Amino acid sequence: MQLMTDHNTMEMMICAAARQLEDGSSVAVGTGAPCAATMLAQKAYAPNLVIIFEAGGVAPLLPTMPISVGDSRTFYKAVMASGMCDVMETLQRGMVDYSFLGGAQIDMYGNLNSTVIGDWAHPKVRLPGSGGANDFGSFAWKIMVITPQDSRRFVEEVDFITTPGYLQGPGTREEAGLCRNSGPHKVITNMAVMGYDPESKRMRVESIHKGHSFGEVQENTGFELLQAPKVVETPEPTPAELRILREEVDPNRYIIGR
Repeated sequence: MQLMTDHNTMEMMICAAARQLEDGSSVAVGTGAPCAATMLAQKAYAPNLVIIFEAGGVAPLLPTMPISVGDSRTFYKAVMASGMCDVMETLQRGMVDYSFLGGAQIDMYGNLNSTVIGDWAHPKVRLPGSGGANDFGSFAWKIMVITPQDSRRFVEEVDFITTPGYLQGPGTREEAGLCRNSGPHKVITNMAVMGYDPESKRMRVESIHKGHSFGEVQENTGFELLQAPKVVETPEPTPAELRILREEVDPNRYIIGR
């Protein structure tokens, strides 16, 4: 049996992401690691976290890990069982604090691509597309991403902007008609936690996980990373976090067993 003081990479990422969510805030989320992070946050230190699923579940008390955004568990003890239109309208009205997203590519300004790799007309890979990712990234106030640190994912320029980040830098998000003071917030990887420089809007390293270095993070990134004024070591998962994650959030290890 794994000791509560030991943890794997996925558990580190989930715990680091969960700590970003304040009690009383709202978060639009899908399945997988982002869902595990929100469940951990709700069970560990943000009991009033409002979790919103694309298919219409609003503020459920998730009993176990759902396998899709329309899973019946996403409505368990929820305050509302609505539908996709209601959820998207809630986002458009500016009532959602966070969204959790992913993608095949991300660039220095937090633009995400989950549509196509290569040329649009003659792609190398055709990806699933947006789903609700464009809406989540356009209208939630803060975008959070969980993804492996890999230079093939962290690229100089995404091949297609599925979800807008800070687009081409300061002011361009607002010029596109999106709300001021909204946009990319954190990127949590297997090596580090990154945020964005408030002036240039470029991605910057804020903390590095134990056993890794800034040089290693940079080596696995396809563009130049900035550094926060003080880069710290990411706190490791606590025994309490690991117990909740393993026994209540994902006892079958669908996510943390990857």
